[in-house]
Amino acid sequence: MKNIQTIITGIVVSVLCGLFSNCGTVASVANIGAQVAGAAGVIDQNTANAISNSSMAIASAAEEITPQQEYFIGRAVAANILGSYRIWNGSSALTSYVNRICGAIVINSPKPEIYNGYHVMILDSAEINAFATSGGHIFITRGLIASAKSEDALAGVIAHEIAHIQLQHSIKAIRTSRITQALMVTGVSAAGAATGYDVNEMKDIFSETVGDIVATLVNNGYSQSQEFDADNTALGLLADAGYNPSALIDMLKELDRIQRGQTGGFTKTHPTPASRVTNAEKSLSKYRVTDTSSYRRARFQAMR
Repeated sequence: MKNIQTIITGIVVSVLCGLFSNCGTVASVANIGAQVAGAAGVIDQNTANAISNSSMAIASAAEEITPQQEYFIGRAVAANILGSYRIWNGSSALTSYVNRICGAIVINSPKPEIYNGYHVMILDSAEINAFATSGGHIFITRGLIASAKSEDALAGVIAHEIAHIQLQHSIKAIRTSRITQALMVTGVSAAGAATGYDVNEMKDIFSETVGDIVATLVNNGYSQSQEFDADNTALGLLADAGYNPSALIDMLKELDRIQRGQTGGFTKTHPTPASRVTNAEKSLSKYRVTDTSSYRRARFQAMR
């Protein structure tokens, strides 16, 4: 009987979530109803707790992440990155330069303003790599900057990281994790109600923090489809800012030459440059931009 009650309630919550856009509100109502029913003796307290745990897990999965939360999540991940890398302070002019490139791209992008803005920092590492966390935090290693042959190529790297932020790739990973967690809690809660186990004791099993989730994502890299999406979006961002979109492909070809046969760094967190070139070239023909890179050559060389 207990198991049937739990299953029926779970079905009701699932159906209501399908009918209403605000699943979090529906799940919260289910939570309150379960506790009232438990207090009234309609269902036992263990079953009430099972329903509450399930409904609140669903509510958490449905909850929107605000721009402020995006920023602070990203800041926590940035702190994690800086536990492994040091910020390079060798040239304030170069740091300002990469931030001006970033500013030129985002001001012409579909999302020019975010909570606390976009910020680029240079990591003191010869490793060729770059990271982007939610909320506008961008990191580029000295090694990656050194491999760029033009400002437009460097802009391609920055545009790719901006694309990850604007496409909310790390935030989508958090939402996916929340849904998985909700399903796990629902299953454990139902089992607990059937066996009489106090399901509240199981909560800590699923208490992985958002910071851990995003840190893992950054260390392992985004999925191939997300990397391809970021490249395709970066082409548009470059074109809108007046940069030559083909410079991103030139940069990828250079990285393919440098990184071929190597492991770690860029190759650990990204698909092969060759596969990215193949993907990006399919979209390149959509953009027609006058090549003005010669006007930027002198200032790029001054930063070398």
